[in-house]
Amino acid sequence: MTRLMIVVGSVREGRIGLPIAQWVQREAEASGLFEIDWADLKEIALPLMDEPNHPKLRQYTHDHTKAWSARVDASDAFVFVQPEYNFSYAPSLKNALDYLHQEWRRKALGTVSYGGISGGTRGTTAIRPVEMALGLVTTTVNVELAWAAQQIDDEGAFVPRESSQRQLLAMLDELAALDAALRPLR
Repeated sequence: MTRLMIVVGSVREGRIGLPIAQWVQREAEASGLFEIDWADLKEIALPLMDEPNHPKLRQYTHDHTKAWSARVDASDAFVFVQPEYNFSYAPSLKNALDYLHQEWRRKALGTVSYGGISGGTRGTTAIRPVEMALGLVTTTVNVELAWAAQQIDDEGAFVPRESSQRQLLAMLDELAALDAALRPLR
């Protein structure tokens, strides 16, 4: 079974990424393909990169880095639920990526992005070079949620459009397939 980490990339109060990530978690669990690790960057609360050594060396000095390293290292695949901020990515997600290096290598990554009219596409595009430099292998199917705030119901749950639901299921299938292909390379 693929160990999938779902990363909630926004740390803002009132963030809509939380109910979106909960939808991703429900669907991933329902698929039966994954063992889930829920990683809310707000709860993890990594300080701005504070390690004295380059992450490639894996000579971590802080307990928060060691704990983050162990969780990422144990994961086979990731879904980043990420907002678009000012045509770019969330600094909390970039910081979480920068803490580590080898732990990300040759692991599958799917993205569920959200924002206004672009659905977070520009944020996803902006962070791709970082993901590639770390050796993450991205899915061809990603979920881009335009005007996602309008899909939050009165109880605070995310209600996906049918097209988004299909995209998410296709992305999850691709993550499991990519993990199977990448596992021997790790």
